[in-house]
Order: sequence, then C-alpha cells, then structure tokens
Amino acid sequence: MYTVKSEIYSETNYQPVHDAEGNIVSKFRFRYPDEQLPNGKAKVDNDGDLEVQRPKRGIIEIEHSDATELKLVGLQVWRGALLLADFAFHQREAWSSKTILELGAGVGLTSITAAMMNKGQVYCTDVNLGCILELMRKNVQRNRQLLQGHISVLEYDFLAPRSQLSKELIAAIDDSDIILAADVVYDDTLTDAFVAVMEHILERGEKTGRAKCIYMAMEKRYVFTLEDCDSVAPMYEHFLRQILKKPWRMEELPLDFPQYFEYERCPQLVLMRISRR
Repeated sequence: MYTVKSEIYSETNYQPVHDAEGNIVSKFRFRYPDEQLPNGKAKVDNDGDLEVQRPKRGIIEIEHSDATELKLVGLQVWRGALLLADFAFHQREAWSSKTILELGAGVGLTSITAAMMNKGQVYCTDVNLGCILELMRKNVQRNRQLLQGHISVLEYDFLAPRSQLSKELIAAIDDSDIILAADVVYDDTLTDAFVAVMEHILERGEKTGRAKCIYMAMEKRYVFTLEDCDSVAPMYEHFLRQILKKPWRMEELPLDFPQYFEYERCPQLVLMRISRR
C-alpha cells in the first residue's frame, strides 16, 4: 500500500509519544502574540528600570497519524495548517468577533488555534474517513484549557450533493464570516469538489446578505515532467485554472506576518484570500 508522510515531522522535533492506545501525540509549540501596551509605552518597574517582556509560550497537543494512504492525509499535520494557524494569531483582533468555519480541518490544529483567540464560535469540519471527526473531538477536548471560543465538530463531505448537506451544516455556513482551509488541494477530483464547495458558500453568503471571506493555505508541490521539461506544481496549477473561471476576487497575501509556531516556513507556501467581486 502506497503511503505519504508529512515533511514537518522530520524537520522539527514535536516530541511525539505513543499514548496508552498506541496513538501518536505530538506537542506543537508556539509563542503567544505580544501583548500591546497602552499608548505603545514601554513598561517600567518600581525603580524606573525597563521591564523586558519575555514571550509567553504554549503547547497544543495533537493526536495524529505518522503516515497514511492519500485518502487519509487529513489524519496528519501538514505545513499549510501551521501557516494558517500563524495567520489566525496575526488576525486575532480583526477576527475576535467573527464566526469561523474551517473546511477539511483534519486533526483540528488550525481550528483550535482560531478558538484560542476568538471568544465566539468556530466550526471544525471534514469528511468522516478514518474516524477523523472523533479524533477532532478528542484533540479539542485535549486542549480545552487553551480555548476562549467554542468549537463544534461537523461533517462536511466535499463530494456530497448539496441536497444531502445537514441542516446543522447549512446553518453553520450561513452563520460564518471567515472560512479557513489548509492543505486541501492534492487531488484533481477533490480540488474540483472543493471549488464547488467554495462556490456554494460564497453564493449562500450573497443570498443571506452575510458576506464570506475565504483564507486558504497550501504548499506548491513541484515535480519534474518530461512533457514540460521543467518543474511544475500540477495540483496548484489545476486549482488556479478552476478558480480563474469564477467571478471571484483572489489575492495572494504576503507571508510577512510573524511566525508563532515552530515549523519551516518554506518558499513554496501560499496564502490566498478569496471573496466574491
């Protein structure tokens, strides 16, 4: 059986351990965003000396798989999820009162990060392959002491007809302002289904008068082909071809915001913002 494995495990030591059930639990270390001092003034102690602010650090513990079949890659943690988690910290003030829905959330790391800085509602969704919804709930419960907001776990199968989506999921879509997705482009069929999902969500936003903004993180994966005689990123290019047909506004955002989580922020990472024109 052909399996794939996320590169981040070999790049950073997340101190993986096996729990009593034989599952892998890793520690994803981060630093909290710096606190903003009133009027931007430096803080001094009673003697008038400048107080040096040391970064406050924390850990998100995530149960995940080490290597999987392609159809079960959501059971792993991929680089795009950490980039999107960084961005959620960076957007903490702008998103503080927003309702957030994550598509293809996998083991839930990005949703957990969003709920750490947001006192509102976060919806964490994916297709229930490999008992992934149960795993999401376990990871949410494992990190409950970090959360300010509430996380609801729902099933969202990109391949399911719209008529078969649950009333609970439709209500979550209509209630959401910010849509997140990381590392969901790795197969042409699923990519086409994901684009259709985005179209549905943006259409419902227009219909209900509650506009949606989608933030999507992914890593361009290059391969050399004899046909092109060059290194190309076929999954990324297929995705671009599909969304350029849509009446959407698409922006590639600069990755110049701070890095809070420990991982290698490689040049192949991309962060997009998508909305209706």
